[in-house]
Amino acid sequence: MRIMNILHDSIVDGEGFRTVVFFAGCPHHCEGCHNPQSWNILNGTEMTKEDVLMDVLGNELTQVTLSGGEPFLQSQEVAELARSLREAGKNIWCYTGYTFEALLTNPIHKELLASVDVLVDGKFELKKRDIGLLYKGSSNQRIIDVQRSLREKKIVLHNKRRSLAIS
Repeated sequence: MRIMNILHDSIVDGEGFRTVVFFAGCPHHCEGCHNPQSWNILNGTEMTKEDVLMDVLGNELTQVTLSGGEPFLQSQEVAELARSLREAGKNIWCYTGYTFEALLTNPIHKELLASVDVLVDGKFELKKRDIGLLYKGSSNQRIIDVQRSLREKKIVLHNKRRSLAIS
């Protein structure tokens, strides 16, 4: 898979301390994107699932966030990585420019969603940018409890208070 960067100890890409895997390649090209160099998949470095796992799991104190670029552009490989991370006990957040509903129409995307705990969905919209928002850049984006949404077959927004109480 093509990786832009792996960043440890982030506190802005989901709840708690997180290791963030930034994937290369993005078809959305959102105006005002904070990471436009990730749009071109060739800007990334080729890494195996094992390479990424070793790096991520080397930091035992953090949970994991999959970001981009667009993680769903490399769904099959990222799904395998997410499955292994979940088996290792990691909580997984994922950022995507696609909507949850659109992802559900693709079987490979659904395979990745099966290992994701929280999804921040929707394109970044510069006109809806709000620096006061927690864990998202624009007000159109949603923070979705993926596993509850899949079980209940409807969008269930992530409840920060419930999640923080469990941690």
